[in-house]
Amino acid sequence: MAEVLVYVDHVDGAVRKPTLELLTLARRIGDPVAVHLGAGADSAAATLAEYGAVKVLAADAPEFADYLVVPKVDALQAAYEAVSPAAVLVPSSAEGKEIAARLALRIGSGVITDAVDLEAGDSGPVATQSVFAAAFTTKSRVTKGTPVITVKPNSAAPEAAPAAGTVEQMSVTFGEKSTGTKVVSRTPRESTGRPELTEAAIVVSGGRGVNGAENFSVVENLADSLGAAVGASRAAVDAGWYPHTHQVGQTGKSVSPQLYIAAGISGAIQHRAGMQTSKTIVAVNKDEEAPIFDLVDYGVVGDLFEVLPKLTEEIKARKG
Repeated sequence: MAEVLVYVDHVDGAVRKPTLELLTLARRIGDPVAVHLGAGADSAAATLAEYGAVKVLAADAPEFADYLVVPKVDALQAAYEAVSPAAVLVPSSAEGKEIAARLALRIGSGVITDAVDLEAGDSGPVATQSVFAAAFTTKSRVTKGTPVITVKPNSAAPEAAPAAGTVEQMSVTFGEKSTGTKVVSRTPRESTGRPELTEAAIVVSGGRGVNGAENFSVVENLADSLGAAVGASRAAVDAGWYPHTHQVGQTGKSVSPQLYIAAGISGAIQHRAGMQTSKTIVAVNKDEEAPIFDLVDYGVVGDLFEVLPKLTEEIKARKG
């Protein structure tokens, strides 16, 4: 079978879940070849092999950490030239989409972003996307060059399929533009102990109905009882009630969890664009005419300050 490049998203060799999803999808169209940049390739190889990587192309250089994006594009281009793959798959993060777009431009290919599914086609891989604020589902394929496709987290369940996962060192030549944007400082992200918003299987979000930063604890308590991430509507973050990094919506982050709970969120199109592909949607709102109820699988018309604490207590009781 043809080989498919999979860009590895990792933290010091600890492979993140979106990469395991990419490896699972890649097996539908070819043999996955993982591209691991930075330190930790040897420790990551076992995990990558477990989920189907036939080999791991590895490169480590200070440029990957010291400069933004372009050195990684240089490396992914080197991998592309070495393998001549049937497709290149990249996680659909902000950085991932920029890497994919730059690579596609360099190799003269088309790019598809935010795919939610992938299948083999007679003329190449076919990607499924949710478009126009997730109001429509489309199937697309690249008609020129090697498809470069970014895939949204939680689009596929990772499935193990052990392969060789042999690590091969890759030589990378960095271009003049690779050092154009230097990282001058880093501030560690404050850990909340909760999962990453875009990768979480369960998300609990609060909106205007929470009515203040001091009240977001009811949302957080429910999230913690479920092992969930916490999100917020644009109205909530614009009011300063919750950090902008937790905003779900068209101008925030897109999420696609197994379960999405919206508390005090009316359901404006801007918010729906960021969560409409969630597998199961539950809303709690006092207004029975709120647009969010047109979208949900389960709706509760009630005061979130009464409903959420009772739900939290019940979940904790059942967990024993």
